[in-house]
Order: sequence, then structure tokens, then C-alpha cells
Amino acid sequence: MLEKNQIVETTIVDLSYEGAGVAKIDGQVVFVDNALPGEKVKIKILKVNKKIAFARVEDWLSQSPHRSTDFNKTYLQTGIADFGHMDYETQLAYKQKQVADNLYKIAGISDLEVAPTLGMDSPYAYRNKAQVPVRRVKGQVETGFYRKNSHDLVPIEDFLIQDKEIDQLIVFVRDLLRRFDLKPYDEKEETGLIRHLVVRRGHYTGQMMLVFVTTRPKIFRIDQIIAKITEAFPAVVSIQQNINDKKTNAIFGPDFRTLFGQETITDRMLGNTYAISAQSFYQVNTEMAEKLYQTAIDFSDLSSDSLVIDAYSGIGTIGLSFAKQVKAVYGVEVIPAAVQDAQKNARENGITNAHYVADTAEAAMAQWSKEGIRPDVIIVDPPRKGLTESFIKASVAMQAEKITYISCNPATMARDIKHYQELGYRLKKVQPVDLFPQTHHVEAVSLLIRADSSAK
Repeated sequence: MLEKNQIVETTIVDLSYEGAGVAKIDGQVVFVDNALPGEKVKIKILKVNKKIAFARVEDWLSQSPHRSTDFNKTYLQTGIADFGHMDYETQLAYKQKQVADNLYKIAGISDLEVAPTLGMDSPYAYRNKAQVPVRRVKGQVETGFYRKNSHDLVPIEDFLIQDKEIDQLIVFVRDLLRRFDLKPYDEKEETGLIRHLVVRRGHYTGQMMLVFVTTRPKIFRIDQIIAKITEAFPAVVSIQQNINDKKTNAIFGPDFRTLFGQETITDRMLGNTYAISAQSFYQVNTEMAEKLYQTAIDFSDLSSDSLVIDAYSGIGTIGLSFAKQVKAVYGVEVIPAAVQDAQKNARENGITNAHYVADTAEAAMAQWSKEGIRPDVIIVDPPRKGLTESFIKASVAMQAEKITYISCNPATMARDIKHYQELGYRLKKVQPVDLFPQTHHVEAVSLLIRADSSAK
């Protein structure tokens, strides 16, 4: 039995889905941060449970040829880039394997080849949104990221995967907070003013939004601060304040105020323009989101006669991307504000054949069915927990020829595909897409076809 603080020599045999090395010692699985398959390492045991243990590398006896040698391990310590110690080709291959392994283990599918992961030419500085805590570290106001599994702030200026303009704006505002002596939030004492800085930037437009998340309404000398920000960063077209006075891990409270400029920024995706508010769900990697959505469109093989249901439609980014190619799009989203945004985005882009309702997808599909709407394709883009059983049954009842499934969680996707197969659909193809380079997250598009369909 392994013991805490024990030093052991071992070989890493696999990776966990979050990128930790996996070793097997005396029947126990040991997860080792910053270790790659094939590496011989000397490790220190940090924590021992009945069946698993956690360790860190004390020394490498041999290193993998797939290790990224110039990587700053701060990014591993904070979880910003938990795959960053691997070269990019290895990251893509592992994500392909992760999707294939889940399909095999959960859905029993072994006779379908998962396509190689679509990656980025330059897999850094891609995030168009930042949510950065502001805290006092060693007596000074700092911005950065929490150390993994803690609320200890690690000061960071270059976030590696964030848009560089966003990084520069955060450092500039941090320096203003120091200069104007604005107090950062202290979680233990529940004192201080500035909790977070949230920044969004349009990938194509370059427009930027800054949100000060504060514990109370009044910000000392805010007019002077705004003047300095907008002078140094003319692309900042919106400065918002959000008030969050609760002891909570949630970043935003309910109260937003516009301090400067407009309430939204705009950006483009697949030819359409979108208004993006502080709270809008908008994919953080615009370049790869376009590839993801285009893959879903290509898989769906749409025509001018197609009727398409866009379930979990959000602000309309998927459905509106192909609306001009099809007969009609019917979108459903449970958040009313997102539905209003989708309707507005349809109008702004001159789209008249996209219809959005605020409801559960199950209820909306039942209503559409009563109205005689028979979709050719249902596109689903659920949250990490995947689809509910009731949704799967309701979508099958619509008798669509194709279900195009956009997933951000290979395990729940595999579970849902298994349900669809039991209800008369077959999996035709799967394409992983790397929306989050340097991290363990992987998106995938799957195409399911009704078993009695003649579709190819």
C-alpha cells in the first residue's frame, strides 16, 4: 500500500482525460501531474485513497519525445493549459483517442473510425473572453488565475491562450487599480471593491468590452479611470459594471450598469453579425467555432427544401449560419434573453425564415409536431451534461432523417448516441474539433441517421 510522502520510481502508462500521467503501482492507479506516457519518473506521493493516489514528479529519469520543453509550468499549476506540456500533434491525437475510447467503452462502438481532430495552425492566444480575479498578493493588487483546487491567486500577465490585446488591457487596468488605490476583494474578510475584470473582444471587429465586477455601486474616480482606458485602448467601446455583493463563486451578480459606450460589442461568425453582451454565450474560440459549425452544416447535408430544428439555440449562432441555405429553421432555447438576442440577430442579418421560442426543447418539439412541422434534420448542441432521456425520445418522435450532435463532452455524447441507437438511429461519422488548444477539453460533431433512411 502506498503512503503519503513516499518516493517511488515508476513508468507512466497512460493519460487521464484531464491530462495527468497515469501510473500503476501495487494495484493502485496513481495520477501524476506533468507526466507523459512512456516517461520514467521518480514521484512523491501526495495523497492516497483506497484505489487511487495522487503524486508529483520529483525527477525525470527519461522524458517523452512528445513533451513541450519550453512550457511554463505555471500554466499547469493553475489549470489554464493542462495539456500545454504536450506538443500540439500529441494533444490532437489524444483528443481523437478520447472520443474513440468513450464511444467504445460507453456505446460499444468499435467499427467506426473517428476522424483526426481538426486543430489550429497557431494554437495560442485564441480566447476572445477573459474572466480574471483581482486580489491582493504580498501587499499588491494583482490579476491572474487561481492555483488548481484553491482560491490562491497566481499573478499572471501573459495568459498564453488569451487574445494578446485582452492580456494587455488587463495589465493596464491592474496598474490603474494600483495607482488609484482601489481595493481588491478579500474573500475571507469579505472586504474590498474589485472582484473580477471580465473582457470580451470581437475576433473580426476588434471591439472590446470591459466589465468591472464590484461588491458595491460606487467606484472612486471612475470617470478618470474610464478616460485613461479609452485613451489607451480606443477599441474599448463598452465599459460595464456588474455588482455582486454575495459570498459566491459565481462571477456575475444580477445588476449590470453601462459606464461608458454601448451595452454590447459586435462580431462576425460565418458571415453573420452578432451583438454580444456581457452575459451572452458566444464560443470563446471564433476561428474554431466556425470550423465546428461548418462541420455540423456539412454533416447535415442541407438543401433549400430542408426544415431544421436548432435545439439549445442560444443567441442563434448555429441556426443563423445556415438559415439562408434552407427552407426554415426552428430554434428553441430555455433562456428568454438568449431567444430575444436570437430574434434580434435574425433581423439584423436579414433572415426571415428562422423562428425562435423560449421553452424546453421537449415542449417546443411537441408543439411543432402538433403544427405539422416535420424536420429533416435536428441539430443539438447541449451543455456538458448532455441530453435528457425525455429530449432524446421527443426528438426521435419527430422522425427526422438526421440528428447532428455537437458535443463538448465525449462521455455524455457516447451515452446519448447509445440511446439513439437503441431507438432506431445509427452513428454515421464523428469529427473531433479542437476549440480549446492546450487544454483537455474537446468538442466533436457526430452524425446519426435513422436506420430505415436511405440517406448516405
